[in-house]
Amino acid sequence: MEVLPLVALVAGSAIVAGAARWTRVPAPLLLVAAGLMASYIPGVPPYTLDPHIVLPLLLPPLLYTAAVDSSYLDLRANIRPVAMLSVGYVLFATVAVGYAAYLVVPGLTLPVALVLGAVIAPPDAVAATAIARKLGLPNRITTILQGESLVNDATAITAYKVALAAVVGVSAGWAGGIAEFLLASVGGVGVGLVLMVPIHHMRKRLREPLLQNTLSLLIPFVAYAAAERVHASGVLAVVVVALYLGHRNWQVDFATRLQEEAVWRMVAFILESVVFALIGLQLPVVLKGLAEYEGWDAAWYALAVFLAVVVARFVWVFPATFLPRLSERIRTREPDTNWKSPVVVGWAGMRGVVSLAIAFSVPISVPHRNLILFLTFTTVIGTLVVQGLTLPPLIRLLRLPQRDAQAETLAEAQAQSEASRSAEDRLAELLAEPENALPPPLAERLRTVMERRRNAVWERLGEVNPLTGESADDVYRRLAGEMIAAEREVFVNLRDHRRIDDEMLRNLLRRLDLEEAAAYREDAA
Repeated sequence: MEVLPLVALVAGSAIVAGAARWTRVPAPLLLVAAGLMASYIPGVPPYTLDPHIVLPLLLPPLLYTAAVDSSYLDLRANIRPVAMLSVGYVLFATVAVGYAAYLVVPGLTLPVALVLGAVIAPPDAVAATAIARKLGLPNRITTILQGESLVNDATAITAYKVALAAVVGVSAGWAGGIAEFLLASVGGVGVGLVLMVPIHHMRKRLREPLLQNTLSLLIPFVAYAAAERVHASGVLAVVVVALYLGHRNWQVDFATRLQEEAVWRMVAFILESVVFALIGLQLPVVLKGLAEYEGWDAAWYALAVFLAVVVARFVWVFPATFLPRLSERIRTREPDTNWKSPVVVGWAGMRGVVSLAIAFSVPISVPHRNLILFLTFTTVIGTLVVQGLTLPPLIRLLRLPQRDAQAETLAEAQAQSEASRSAEDRLAELLAEPENALPPPLAERLRTVMERRRNAVWERLGEVNPLTGESADDVYRRLAGEMIAAEREVFVNLRDHRRIDDEMLRNLLRRLDLEEAAAYREDAA
């Protein structure tokens, strides 16, 4: 791709994604719509999804960011429903949707239909994370959806390879398919387990934040490439490494964490924006190869496959939710549920860029390749638009329990109080030693900072200012910001009058930036 179209794609995607933050529409839906509209503008070049770029270059960092931000403990606690969806549902959807397409489309052979089923079986990791983040779903549902979307790509890619082998006549049968699935899954997890400890060891030993962040950017590509090299699942390798590093991120120094968070948020924002815009931009490419099918027939095939995808998910989700609960052990271990949660999980199965990338990787020699590409595109667009737009009102209609902000703040305050008591005891021990002697003002400053951290969370639970609606903590942060702004203005003025140089200005501003970051708690994701 030329430089100018690439820059235009990134810039346009970022603008649309930024504008979405001012609307109630999730960014993925607005980006897809913008891509569809842009594809009709004269002069817009064709943007073809290259699977050799999407799978090894875009998928690993997107999976890595989603997995690092996931909770290993929550995923482990919900391993059964996550496995039922990420493995069981994907295989079921491959067969169910493939067989439905085989019945609907004349001349479509069953092996080719199963290729289609495998391509559109996995819900999208990026879509699930973005929608769940926007809607504020209950924690357990969010964990299940994110966990499913992290692992299901590996299942779908393996199922696709087995179905494709059957089409081209090199299938080894059920035994070969099972062996390939085991190699991909066990091998991918194994590669992740081998890499995660030495990578974490390197992250702890490196003391230069720039080097650590360079390593961080390379990690998903290294894990993916290492697994694919031995014909294992690169997806699972990336997820395993990312979960381990995210769980132990506290062991890395604070400078690295601050930089790493900023870097990966930018990377995730750009990549997520680009992939959803690319989905919409595929329309001309997809329609170009559909000349052999009549318009109404193609529309009917698209509708039938879309309905099969939606129905198959509900057919799987409800029994997978309630049948295992016949076991007393599962009922004891897992929280109680009702019909509302599986309705949301069933309706949240949006498809995304991975399905399109796999569809574009179907060899040209495969019969009905253009139809596979078209049906994948319409299913992705249909699930993103129809389910994405109706999911928020569905959640409001079902009145799912929202996260208890008061209880979460109380738990945070109690945790901070326990930590502060430990810090006070440690400070007293250190100040009692002669080599740690400090002037009283500096020792008092340490105690004041510690007391401020302890009280800040409790103040969020207190009464608000009747004039401004702010809590005491809000007022403190606002006043601290005003004071820092006044200092910053003086520093800049001194630089402009050549009383300090630019290097000194940067050092002084960095100190103020760190103080401001400590004073302000970030509320938005």
